[in-house]
Amino acid sequence: MSSIKATSRQKDTLRKVLRYIKKYWLYLIASLLFAVFSVAFTLYIPILTGNAVDMIIGEGQVDFVSINHIIRKMIIVIILTGISQWVMNACNNKITFQVVQDIRREAFARIQILPLKYVDSHGHGELVSRVIADVDQFADGLLMGFTQLFTGVLTILGTLIFMLTVNVSITLVVVFVTPVSLFVAAFIAKKTFHMFKLQSETRGEETSFVEEMIENQKVVQAFGYEQRALDQFDEINDRLGACSLRATFFSSLTNPATRFVNSLVYTGVGLTGALIAINGGITVGQLSCFLSYANQYTKPFNEISGVVTELQNALACAGRVFELIEEEPQKADDEDAVILKNPDGQVDMQHVEFSYVPQQPLIRDFNLHVEPGQRVAIVGPTGCGKTTMINLLMRFYDVNSGSIQVDGHDIYHVTRDSLRTSYGMVLQETWLQSGTIFENITMGKPDASMEEVLEAAKASHAHSFIKRLPKGYDTLIGEDGGNLSQGQKQLLCITRVMLCLPPMLILDEATSSIDTRTEIKIQEAFARMMQGRTSFIVAHRLSTIQEADIILVMKDGNIIEQGNHESLLAANGFYANLYASQFVG
Repeated sequence: MSSIKATSRQKDTLRKVLRYIKKYWLYLIASLLFAVFSVAFTLYIPILTGNAVDMIIGEGQVDFVSINHIIRKMIIVIILTGISQWVMNACNNKITFQVVQDIRREAFARIQILPLKYVDSHGHGELVSRVIADVDQFADGLLMGFTQLFTGVLTILGTLIFMLTVNVSITLVVVFVTPVSLFVAAFIAKKTFHMFKLQSETRGEETSFVEEMIENQKVVQAFGYEQRALDQFDEINDRLGACSLRATFFSSLTNPATRFVNSLVYTGVGLTGALIAINGGITVGQLSCFLSYANQYTKPFNEISGVVTELQNALACAGRVFELIEEEPQKADDEDAVILKNPDGQVDMQHVEFSYVPQQPLIRDFNLHVEPGQRVAIVGPTGCGKTTMINLLMRFYDVNSGSIQVDGHDIYHVTRDSLRTSYGMVLQETWLQSGTIFENITMGKPDASMEEVLEAAKASHAHSFIKRLPKGYDTLIGEDGGNLSQGQKQLLCITRVMLCLPPMLILDEATSSIDTRTEIKIQEAFARMMQGRTSFIVAHRLSTIQEADIILVMKDGNIIEQGNHESLLAANGFYANLYASQFVG
């Protein structure tokens, strides 16, 4: 049953690959045409060789004039063969790398529209492995398929036709032995597909683990996790080695098995041809031509068997990439979705319920009303649902039930782009791309002038450290900020939001990596920025949210207390205990 499913998956994957190739049908036709020329010229050379042999009758009986004519003809044919093969390979390369480019483009485009829950639930290294390593493996198999499969099949057919024109009896010997070689290759190919699929999956797992360990190298070393990481890597690597060895071992059986059968073909042609030549049925030149054809006829079977093995691997890798491309994207905006333009910032959450896992409820019957311009602080123990609420406001996740409204519009009837543009967000985890400081700051406002950037940087107190960089705002930084400190990276993210000045703000531990002196200055800048803007502030340090209009105290997904700083302290409840734990000796 599993083999039937594997075969069905293979066929389905092959159909998808052919759909991509279909766009480049002109190159495909050109490749086939020049493959025909290449094979025809290659098969014409043994005929010329045989004719030359027949011109050497005996000692002193050599027709040098005819031989010279044949040699000149052979040189021309060899040159034409080389040109045909070059054009064919150029077409094959064009098809292969255009298809690979299209697949990678679609895969990356799909990642951009996948729901956040998919990215959260899959290892990032595993996704990278699909888009990079698996597509590379697919490209190698596809290129080999085009280069060797076309010429191999055409060589077999062309050789048979040429051999039939010379002698039918010897050709029949070749034809009767050939199915054995095909049967052996097909049998082994079916067995290797599952092994190559397992190899591809394990390679993705290893890539994911390596990326995770490199990305968190400081944490690994700080907690002495190196040996356990090595042991875990060795376990994955051993599994990859085992499944790779099995896949390679069984696939490598194809070539020697078909070579054995092909040797039988060559032997049969030699013996049969020699007997016929003794009886005068064919000339010595024709026999040498036949032996050459027998060798050329069997060679493509070895190549095709290798191609079949590579195609098993290629299709297994392509299947994993197509799984990503066909993953269900996030639900598209409604056709009549509203575009938010300069919202006042009134937010209402009514009877909201949400859970990441259906069996583990998180937020239950959550209700909140925020007036335009209010500052809402959200506090509570780790895992109570603070960041989850931010994810729901930004619609990174959709609620299970209930509704969230902005300016009276249900956010599920508002375009995601206009909703998210209405928020400025600074997270505890910073994100910077490879590029200049200027490009990172203007990410949300690409048309910003240098004066606007300078004003935003001065407001966020990032200007002073940027000036000290080698090229100031034109300084190139690497992925995720390169050698910048965590505090400097966070200042750049704050500058990015201050440049855009959206109607609503989300600050999730926005100053967690900044020194106290700078934090006080940034809090003053935030206070100016938040005037007239609805703001949601997630904080663990209660000193940063004492001026908030509303403080929501969350626990286990519910609001257990609500009010301003003074009223919550006077209530002497959960908030008062949190405050006492931070400020009372």
